[in-house]
Amino acid sequence: MERIVRVLLLSLLVFAYRPEVKAQGLDYKLLRTINYNRDDEFDGFMTGVSNSMYTVSAALPIGQLVVGYATGNKTTIQNGWTTVGALAISFGASTAMKNAFRRNRPFMNHPELLTAQTDNSPSFPSGHTSTAFACAAALSLEYPKWYVIAPSFAWAGAVGYSRMYLGRHYPSDVLVGAVIGTGSAYLSYKLNKWIDGKHKRTSSSLTPVPLF
Repeated sequence: MERIVRVLLLSLLVFAYRPEVKAQGLDYKLLRTINYNRDDEFDGFMTGVSNSMYTVSAALPIGQLVVGYATGNKTTIQNGWTTVGALAISFGASTAMKNAFRRNRPFMNHPELLTAQTDNSPSFPSGHTSTAFACAAALSLEYPKWYVIAPSFAWAGAVGYSRMYLGRHYPSDVLVGAVIGTGSAYLSYKLNKWIDGKHKRTSSSLTPVPLF
């Protein structure tokens, strides 16, 4: 996971630089290919995939914390707060970048794109994608098993694809959103591990030494 995060962060540095330039070349061509090949019969399904981000990002941390506190499982509690931290960092970073770059939505610059939604908020990066990847990466770090990692990132990737399919984001919006989400989860995971380790060291130093 650490190597993946490093590669994604490098991609962020490449694509975050002047994203409006990217939109004029390969970025737009790829979006147009995806968007023009959409099938009306799948529009409802892809909208559902896109909106599943809201359900998962709420249910995952709440479920972890409820189960953790109900059972007294400290690991599950820590995982829940790691997920909360990942989502908070991802939201903050995505919002800051949206306000910094102020990139128009694809359909605003290219009215020929097919889209049923007209959200005028900044496009870069994709908030849906960053949130989905924050959930997927956090879950994968907390439960590093292939049967958790594979479906988690497959779902997050589907959310990202749906944003392009629906004409809501450029590919670079989605790519950088994935980087932000993954990086946020990694940062939250490391931070929670550091806090937990510091707490354990403090607790052990306060343990009374038996006199006899």
